[in-house]
Amino acid sequence: MQKRALAIHDISCLGRCSLTVALPILSAAGINTAVVPTALLSTHTGEFTGYTHLDLTEQLLPIATHLASLGLHFDAFYTGYLAFPQQVELVLAMRQMLCDAQTQVFVDPAFADHGRLYSLMPATMPAQMRALVKTAHIIVPNLTEATFLLGEAYRPTGYDENYIHGLAARLSALGPQSIVITDVSLSEHETGVAVYHRDSGDFQLHFKPKFQGVFHGTGDVFASFLLSALLGGLSLDAATRLALRLTHECIRLTLEGGEPLRYGVQFERVLPELIAALAGQGD
Repeated sequence: MQKRALAIHDISCLGRCSLTVALPILSAAGINTAVVPTALLSTHTGEFTGYTHLDLTEQLLPIATHLASLGLHFDAFYTGYLAFPQQVELVLAMRQMLCDAQTQVFVDPAFADHGRLYSLMPATMPAQMRALVKTAHIIVPNLTEATFLLGEAYRPTGYDENYIHGLAARLSALGPQSIVITDVSLSEHETGVAVYHRDSGDFQLHFKPKFQGVFHGTGDVFASFLLSALLGGLSLDAATRLALRLTHECIRLTLEGGEPLRYGVQFERVLPELIAALAGQGD
């Protein structure tokens, strides 16, 4: 039977991020994807000015109530950018309404990067987001979000594998079974991800050569590739390696094509690779 996911993110009319990448990636993977937008923006908030921002907080529970009345099973409950701290409480209520024991709660706590909160994000967001993280099965924070969730200082450089291992273990102690931390670099030439399983204690690091630049939306792209692979039957470690490879290829193709980076990475061009990998035709 076809898998079904619910994606709760904002939507930017221009700029590849949040729902404009989550929906096509999950759909390409054969996943029947419903969406609940948390806010509507004319563009994303990185490197654009003058953007519009429509708060959709009041729509969240009415949408969830209607969806709950349909009696659907969701294989994944996927949350990303929440526009305001009060939306966290509403999403927790939605989780109770729309998830069952078989639903995988997958949280991308999208509120910060490069050592600072996103534009428009209040200082209370990390503490609020911690409540949602506690209910998740898998979380996918970047290094900034990982430290902010723990109330720790962000360390852009000067850390080692043991530090990242400890960070992942401390995050798992909040509640999630599995942790995938992005934007991990042990050298200036590589960047990658850390994978930690609480029950087994297994910890893995995976790296790719580092490209220079700021690549907007890659966290959403990576998380959406990762969830697609998990729902396609891959193990967390295999799904992480696939998501990292595809995200790296998106960035390479974008740099090769010369499109301004503020428009996001060209994920569309690697969707055939995702489909082939999930069909057992890729590595």
